[in-house]
Formats: sequence, structure tokens, C-alpha cells
Amino acid sequence: MKTLIPVAAVTLLAAAPTQASAQPAVPAAGPPWIVTPAEASCRVQLDLVGRSGAVTPVTLASDGEILSLRFSKPGLPERAFLPVRVDGARYSNLMLRGPDGDAGELILSEETEAALRRGSSLDVAWLADEPLGVSLAGSGQGLTDLRICGAQIAAQARASAQAQTEAKMRAEQEAREQAIAQAQLEAARAQAAAADAQRQRIAEEAERQRRLEADERQRQYAEAQRRRYEEDRRRAWEEEQDAYYRPAPAYPPPYRYRGW
Repeated sequence: MKTLIPVAAVTLLAAAPTQASAQPAVPAAGPPWIVTPAEASCRVQLDLVGRSGAVTPVTLASDGEILSLRFSKPGLPERAFLPVRVDGARYSNLMLRGPDGDAGELILSEETEAALRRGSSLDVAWLADEPLGVSLAGSGQGLTDLRICGAQIAAQARASAQAQTEAKMRAEQEAREQAIAQAQLEAARAQAAAADAQRQRIAEEAERQRRLEADERQRQYAEAQRRRYEEDRRRAWEEEQDAYYRPAPAYPPPYRYRGW
């Protein structure tokens, strides 16, 4: 399968002087491989040195699975296929640009890593205006330590991320359960309030009906009293009238004595 190199990557490769590209930089004496744990990987800093003596720092990083060369250079393409040289042999690897646009990461293949382990010098021609190089003395053990450290740190990071995820899920679940419980409590309170309001309405309606019935009984009693009073007055008046206009009593005629 053919691999296409973006124009920007070709420009990067062409930026180094032709004569310098043909002759690798003289590698400086390699510093001890100091492995430093990072957030989710481990890293080793390498100082690439040019013929002018200018130093360009780069970082070898690993999470136990991937080995990459991280660097900074303005104007990087989004991705490219860029070479490095180990003891003069060319090894091309995929380069990915970081989100800030100036950070790049060269994902080193297994072949490149194997060459770094057994090689004596690393040269990069496209990173600066001149070829850069560094000694690989101690790289075999250094890369082994880097991978072991990276695997351990990455495992810890994954465990921490998993724990945080589980804690977040538990917190969200508890929040959902609390929300459900609160909603159920509020619903129960609303139902209780509605039931209380209904009972109060029923009690008020019953009280209103009781008062209406009591008022009706009172009205009927008053009406009966009034009628009885009027009836008594009418009877008294009639009796009074009867006594005033009563005719004289009729007596039978007196008995006449007859003599025989």
C-alpha cells in the first residue's frame, strides 16, 4: 500500500539543507536515560544537537503500548509520514499534530523501536534548520524501563479513571434515586394535601348543609309558632264575638195548673 506524504510534510523535509541532510549530525554524548512518570505515561527527555551546537529538546514517551517521539515545531501539518535515521538507516513513521498546532507526536513503529534499542545514534533532519542528532548509548535498557514505567503509570491512570467513572456513576445514580425519592415524597405530600383539602371541602359542605337544615327547622318552628299564635288569637276573637252576640236563652213556658 502506498503512503502519501502531505505537501506540508514535504516542505518540512525539504527545509533542511541538502548537504547537511546527506551527512548526519555528529551525535552528542548521550545523557543517562532518566525515566520520569507523567499523567498517563512515562517519558525520557533527549536533547538533539546540531552541528552549530544548538540544542532542540524532544521527548520519548510510552504508555506501555505505544512509543512516540514528541516535539515542537511551528507550522506542522495535521498529519504526515516523516523519517528518522538510526545509524544512517531511514525509518518513516506517522506524525500527528497536537491541538495547539505546534506540538507534534511521531508514533514510532516496532521496527523503529527495535532500531533505537540496538542503534548508536538518532538523527532527525526536518526538525530544525540543520540536521539534529543524539547518542543512543544505553537505549536498550532505557526503552525497556520507559515501557515498564509507562505500562504501570497507564494502568494506574486507567484504574483511577475507572474509579472516578464508577464514583461519578454512583453519584449520578444516587442523585437519580434521591430525585425519584424526592419526587415521590412531593407527590405523596401533594396527594395528602389534596386529600386534606377534599376532606375539608366535604366537612365544610356538611357543615353548610347542617346549618341550612338547622335554619330550615328554625324557620319552620317559627312559622308554626306564628300560626299557633294567630290561631289562638283567632279563636279568642271568635269566642269573644260569640259571647257578645250570643242570643238570649229560650226557656219553656211555665206550667199551668188545671183544677179538676
